[in-house]
Amino acid sequence: MSIEQYQETFIQTNFAERIGGANYGKDTAIYKFEKIKRAKASAKQDFPDIELIDMGVGEPDEMADEGIVAKLAEEAAKEENRGYSDNGIPEFKAAAAAYLKEVFRVDGIDPVNEIVHSIGSKPALAMLPSAFINPGDITIMTVPGYPVLGTHTKYLGGQVHAVELKKENNFLPDLNSIPAEVAAKAKLLYLNYPNNPTGASATPEFFAEVVAWAKKYNVVVIHDAPYAALTYDGVKPLSFLSVPGAKDVGVELHSLSKSYNMTGWRIGFVAGNPLVVKAFSDVKDNNDSGQFIAIQKAAAYGLAHPEITEAIAAKYSRRHNMLVDALNALGFKAEKPKGSFFLYVAAPKGVKGGRRFESGEDFSQFLIREKLISTVPWDDAGPFVRFSVTFIASGEEEEKRVISEIQRRLSDVEFEF
Repeated sequence: MSIEQYQETFIQTNFAERIGGANYGKDTAIYKFEKIKRAKASAKQDFPDIELIDMGVGEPDEMADEGIVAKLAEEAAKEENRGYSDNGIPEFKAAAAAYLKEVFRVDGIDPVNEIVHSIGSKPALAMLPSAFINPGDITIMTVPGYPVLGTHTKYLGGQVHAVELKKENNFLPDLNSIPAEVAAKAKLLYLNYPNNPTGASATPEFFAEVVAWAKKYNVVVIHDAPYAALTYDGVKPLSFLSVPGAKDVGVELHSLSKSYNMTGWRIGFVAGNPLVVKAFSDVKDNNDSGQFIAIQKAAAYGLAHPEITEAIAAKYSRRHNMLVDALNALGFKAEKPKGSFFLYVAAPKGVKGGRRFESGEDFSQFLIREKLISTVPWDDAGPFVRFSVTFIASGEEEEKRVISEIQRRLSDVEFEF
């Protein structure tokens, strides 16, 4: 039986309203990443002999460190690691606490009551609203941004209040712009620094402002920090938890996906306020049975070797330098971020004497279809595109070749800004 035939059965009418109810699956809108996927396929078909340069994927281009891989193999062979891990093993929690102290200068984190592992950050973001959101409650989100916490807030009958990230405010949310009546009903404030997609970094002063605001309105802060250790040019990694009072108001989510090239391994942790950690742990206990113990032990090895991340950051820093220089030579106003592997740039208004770009998506489609360069458009707070420096390239010479090729392809037109 086809999907169309199933849509005429009782199953179609039984879907929850949160995913579309009786209209589930009938929406003909094409979402951003599907448009990108289709445009890439079309470009490859139209130009089969030209390399498609993928600057859109937010995923590391290399394997995890060989020491981490070896530790996984060693631990996977042990019989005692075969079972459920539930809410995690003490060794990983201790390693996470030591990592926060060594890399981020966070003191006083109790690994027993103030840290719990997660199967990556995404599931943690999906579960946290279940501990706080009742119908009518509000989650405050930044846009552009990663929507998972907001999606699950809506699933639970809550509402999402969006705060735009604007260049004139260094892509930090203006907390004073949040109406008092919204703040009074809010349960959660979601932050993400270094930021996806803008690449912006927070400051201790901003985090101190967040703590004061959260205490004023009794709002729990969820700081999503998967890129926190990927910093450049002498900028030291910054944790929300390093700011006085932060543990009183919230938690921070860390992931090894981006900082240790471990995306598919699905391992991270939630740290901070013990009551929030306990509530998350209870919700988590009803959602999963924990990550494979061998992966936790391999991750603990990684956390004990932050020099692995430092080497990864050096590579991304080098690539950022080259990409910024290449784009600025073409008339863009690109600025190297202080952290993350994303470069967020304003889209041009058009090509001199040629087509106009009404949005970041227009420009992104032009890049894919006509220049075979894949990026991700973001139009939530103005027309921007996001380049990722995780493109496939083995070694510095290959990196130079890829960036030179991007500049060459874009040099045959003159952009207007």
